[in-house]
Amino acid sequence: MVDIASVHAAPSPDLLTPENSMMLFVDHQPQMFFGTGSGDRTAIINSTVGLAKAAKIFDVPVVLSTVAAESFSGPILPQLREVFPDQEVIDRTSMNAWEDEALVEAVKATGRKKIILSGLWTEVCLVLPALSALDQGYEVYVVADASGGVSPLAHEHAVQRMTAAGAVPVTWVQVLLELQRDWARSETYVAVTDLVKERAGAYGLGVFYAQSMINPHAAG
Repeated sequence: MVDIASVHAAPSPDLLTPENSMMLFVDHQPQMFFGTGSGDRTAIINSTVGLAKAAKIFDVPVVLSTVAAESFSGPILPQLREVFPDQEVIDRTSMNAWEDEALVEAVKATGRKKIILSGLWTEVCLVLPALSALDQGYEVYVVADASGGVSPLAHEHAVQRMTAAGAVPVTWVQVLLELQRDWARSETYVAVTDLVKERAGAYGLGVFYAQSMINPHAAG
């Protein structure tokens, strides 16, 4: 029941903001991409880089992690490393990132309760830390298009499992626009629209058209 007297113009505390969230990138590595079959791998890379650049624009804390980088899976995705050239990459032996003490401490150090999670594979390297973090009181937002499983069914069922446990499925553009949330936020407007034009496909082309043909400051 709505209490009309208490209704006012204000955002929900459930929304992602630059102040309440952090991003955790898990196992975006060559060997993991080789086994990804749930979607176009080039599209997953594009979404992952878009998500990373969104974090950069809004100064959202980031934790990068790999598994068995030197012995099996290879180094972190070079395009992701390029966005964060000086960021420490936490390498693990555990499939469940939440069983790695260094990674958990890095997440805790951000002081944020909302984890924006992406990685490979969805059914292992996302499900395991997502369920573990949820169990310890974190809110988890799974970036489905910056993640992938070994098959469409594996990815879909993994997202369903996480959702049933309380995680929230999102996309990278959704995260970007939720962080911006107001086109009057001038300090990030240009960077956001530039990223949309660079990474957001037809939407980005639409912004390019609007700014070229209608108004250079046309909103996204």
